[in-house]
Amino acid sequence: MDDSTTGAQRLRDLRTRLLSQAAMQADRRVNEELARADARKWHYAVLATLDEFGAVSQAELSDRTRIYRSDLVAVINELAARDQVERAPDPADRRRNLITLTPQGRRQLHKLDKLLADVEDEVLAPLTAAEREQLARLLTALVEQHGQHM
Repeated sequence: MDDSTTGAQRLRDLRTRLLSQAAMQADRRVNEELARADARKWHYAVLATLDEFGAVSQAELSDRTRIYRSDLVAVINELAARDQVERAPDPADRRRNLITLTPQGRRQLHKLDKLLADVEDEVLAPLTAAEREQLARLLTALVEQHGQHM
């Protein structure tokens, strides 16, 4: 049974609950499809960040992806083992490492971009293009307002 026929009307009308349910469903689909590609969300975050910003230190990568530094080390190790990133001493400061996207990492990123676009199309299928744009604006406003405090 679903909430549309059995749940209390006040639950069905609660926007924060609807937002949470939609987020859980989208997150589940993203995780399922990434797993089928032998990837995780943190892999994508690191690859996309390196593609956009170029080689960065582990500390900067942690700040940009919001992945805890201790967790990021494991992610970098996984991606390095797959030849998707390289870790090398920073010539300007040999005490820190620079993380660089490799050609294999760029290929994986393009594959994951396509996969995530397909999942987004599936999840947002009931919405028109204009509604998708509006949803993006509304969600961005929420994240910008509350993101630092949540």
